Amino acid sequence: MASATSFYDFKPLDKKGQPYPLVDLKGKVVLVVNTASKCGFTPQFEGLEKLYKDLKTQHPNDFLILGFPCNQFGSQDPGSNETIQEFCSLNYGVSFPILGKTDVNGSNAEPVFEWLKKEMPGLMGLKRIKWNFEKFLIGKDGKVKGRWGSMTKPEALREAVERELAVKGPTATGTAAAPKKS
Repeated sequence: MASATSFYDFKPLDKKGQPYPLVDLKGKVVLVVNTASKCGFTPQFEGLEKLYKDLKTQHPNDFLILGFPCNQFGSQDPGSNETIQEFCSLNYGVSFPILGKTDVNGSNAEPVFEWLKKEMPGLMGLKRIKWNFEKFLIGKDGKVKGRWGSMTKPEALREAVERELAVKGPTATGTAAAPKKS
């Protein structure tokens, strides 16, 4: 999608193969993660869920994590969408949305990942995802605010997410965020 100007311009597929319009997330801070069920980094689901629950308590309408299962790295997510959902729920209590299995690199890459990589290339300007559990932080304005590799644990992202949550501007409810009281 060459004409895309924000995260909200995309409609990846959900776990049932239906479009998931990201425009519905306008005004939220979103952490995008390409996930896998059989990877050495899979235990990061636990940290992602803790981060999600902690921040949802403080910002119930303004924060979301989106998981994008991917089988491109060592065939570490070979199951069906249903199997992946069940695994995430039973093993890690994942309550944030896990969308449909997708490619993040190559000719069949999900367009939102092509856009994310273009907006914030990796180390040395590389425009590819290196492995499972790479993370992109999207601000309330739909722009990429940060990118982290697989080795970065979810708890290390808390400060960056909170900083974006504190940015004044449109909120998920469509109104300006109230000023913080000191």
